[in-house]
Amino acid sequence: MLRRSVLFVCILLCAAGAHAQERLTQFDVESADVPTPWRVIHLDKKVAATRYSVTRADGVLGIAAEADHSIALLARPVEVDLHRTPVLCWRWRIDTPLLKADMATKAGDDYAARVYVSFALPPDEIGWVLRGKLALARAIWGDAVPDAALNYVWDNRYPVGTRKPNAYTDRTRMIVAQSGASQAGKWVVERHDVLQDFITEFASPQARLIQLAVASDTDNTGETAHAGFADFQFVEKDAACFAE
Repeated sequence: MLRRSVLFVCILLCAAGAHAQERLTQFDVESADVPTPWRVIHLDKKVAATRYSVTRADGVLGIAAEADHSIALLARPVEVDLHRTPVLCWRWRIDTPLLKADMATKAGDDYAARVYVSFALPPDEIGWVLRGKLALARAIWGDAVPDAALNYVWDNRYPVGTRKPNAYTDRTRMIVAQSGASQAGKWVVERHDVLQDFITEFASPQARLIQLAVASDTDNTGETAHAGFADFQFVEKDAACFAE
């Protein structure tokens, strides 16, 4: 089985600025294709691709993800000054959590919904050990491998607030933002201080955010999942996520 979570953090897109409080999912109409700069990345050609579209659900226009024993990434480049606007806000929903997934195992590394952000570290923060790890990863996956990533996940078993290294690589840290079925079937607002989370996990206050991505993946468990993502934006630390 392809090491999917390593690939998730290996896909970087060309830089395109995203200004403070810009809605990164500002769509006008429903569409079978999510418009640029969003792009579907089919990670494993041997496995079906998760399908993405722009769909309205309960009055909210956003990204719909449909996974059926499948995997694919929907990503866009982002460049934000996290010291000015460190908080990432969004809305998401799932129909139901997965049943067989377990984020502590490679075989269970599936999620009904995940949101993740990738970073580049300052060169002077990359020691020889990390440099060697990254060099090895880039020899396998190419020069697009990022230095580190955070994953905010809608899990099926671990409580909100759980933090774990990814089952495949400690360069990706998993943060449980929602868990279980109590909030399933409705839009849930999330608010996370990405800068503080990154400092907590990687002790690097000067890392540069380079990518935002979403996914539903069920290729390991063979389950189905339906998720929605909407209204991504970065705001100041004390600012409200959305106007009332």
